[in-house]
Amino acid sequence: MQKHFSAGSGTYYSDSIFFLSVAMHRIMPKEITQVIQVDLDLKYKTNIRDLFDEFDNFPEGAVIGIAREMQPVYRHTFWQYRRENPRTKVGEPPPDGLPGFNSGVLLLNLEAMRQSKLYNQLLEPSMVQNLTEKYHFKGHLGDQDFFTMVGMEHPELFHVLDCTWNRQLCTWWKDHGYSDVFDQYFQCKGEVKIYHGNCNTPIPED
Repeated sequence: MQKHFSAGSGTYYSDSIFFLSVAMHRIMPKEITQVIQVDLDLKYKTNIRDLFDEFDNFPEGAVIGIAREMQPVYRHTFWQYRRENPRTKVGEPPPDGLPGFNSGVLLLNLEAMRQSKLYNQLLEPSMVQNLTEKYHFKGHLGDQDFFTMVGMEHPELFHVLDCTWNRQLCTWWKDHGYSDVFDQYFQCKGEVKIYHGNCNTPIPED
């Protein structure tokens, strides 16, 4: 799997730790049924216990809770698929598009992951290969690339968290070819619950 979702051996996201979430249900003891996994570059503006309540909002069939990516990174990554399918929602901004996911805040319903035949099928190397070929996908961001690609094919596996639970602050793509559409991805209305200082972006002071 790592060959499809990292930039190569020795790069930051090539380490196995960035893929643990994908198969956490196979690693953790059966008694553990839910896990919240978060990045280190976060600042909490509310009690993290409130995030656990989101597990109750999972629709039937969903196994993972995750927020949308707030930059046009996947508009870029899926460029070939988008060129071949000009009417696709893949890589398009919210609310109607599929901008991909950001794994800085993850809710893993381990029991649902264990029981989902579909999700476990998608972990098979042949299935991963088929999807990467279909979408001409070569990622570099570890687990979030896998979740993004799977989400394009099977959105029903995911409960989409509100952007306020993972308010990403990185603006790298605004200065790298996507300034015209950047704000469509970056906007987030509502009181922020968790700030995410991704790509070493400073987090606002209180």
